Amino acid sequence: MSGKIKVFIVEDSILMQKIIIDILSGDPLLEVVGSTKFGKEALEKIPQLRPDVVTLDVNLPDIDGLQVLEKLMKVYPVKVVMFSAYTQKGAEVTIKALELGACDFIPKPSGEVSLDLYNFKDEIVSKIKLVSTIDLKKAFLPRDLVPAKDELDVKKLVIIGASTGGPRVILSIMEQLSGDLNASFLIVQHMPGGFTKSFAERIAWYSKIKTKEAEEGDLILNKAAYVAPSGYHMVIEKSARRNNISGYYVSLDETPLVNYVRPSVDVTMSSVAEVFEGEIIGVVLTGMGKDGLEGARSIKKRGGKVIVQDEASCAIYGMPKAVVTANLADDILPYEKISKKIEEYVRNG
Repeated sequence: MSGKIKVFIVEDSILMQKIIIDILSGDPLLEVVGSTKFGKEALEKIPQLRPDVVTLDVNLPDIDGLQVLEKLMKVYPVKVVMFSAYTQKGAEVTIKALELGACDFIPKPSGEVSLDLYNFKDEIVSKIKLVSTIDLKKAFLPRDLVPAKDELDVKKLVIIGASTGGPRVILSIMEQLSGDLNASFLIVQHMPGGFTKSFAERIAWYSKIKTKEAEEGDLILNKAAYVAPSGYHMVIEKSARRNNISGYYVSLDETPLVNYVRPSVDVTMSSVAEVFEGEIIGVVLTGMGKDGLEGARSIKKRGGKVIVQDEASCAIYGMPKAVVTANLADDILPYEKISKKIEEYVRNG
């Protein structure tokens, strides 16, 4: 993208429109090309003005912001940042917005009219710029296409497990990984139902690794990542399940909770250690409890490597601590250095 980043603002409050325009216009790389408080007007103007990024309020006077988002993605797919008091992290509307195609969200700190928004100027500008770099056309390989030979040649598997504080850390790690790594990735993040698909999409947008929420029967491909869906344990099996293609496949089940959770890091890691014939790298990140301990043990028995996040950079030093206490960690690192270590093991063994 060349020139300035063009932004269109859809905001119910005229005062908030002015504040957001003022914040964005203060950056030389951003240009506000239009604004409105009406959803119907936004649906008319956005395809005409062709902005790079749209900020969208949930609470609009004519039609609901989520309806605007859904219709907009059909007529003019664009990078959308939800901007509302109703988009606090973890809220149901946020999850729905991300599922409908929004790239990210910015919460108004003090409700619908947040005069203190100026205090978050740098964060807002930074997020708009980051979202503008997303490639909406990035897509994972459709299930009905026959993969290339090199995509089937899976010789190294990286299993990443996390709980509380994990989404931000996992996203950071995946962002920093090179796109040419000859490895596949299985990601197990304890999350509420409905959020893992959006989480997988965000990883795909921000990283160089093709990523999707895992589905039953997915063929595991090289240079690709799979996020365990909420409510299901994710294991792998070796077979020729689809189009008579021999390889490793994802299998999902609703067997009892393990460590009080489903999906469980232990279940995925242990499955890989039992079935996978190549090299295994386990990564245990921030989180409460000890999920990942037995999985790390099984990986070590297979001769694999185990990386854990250090205490100083963890939101909760529970899962990594259990692995460290059991003397199963090959590396104890701040999360900023974990990507480099993964690459080192993948490239050098």
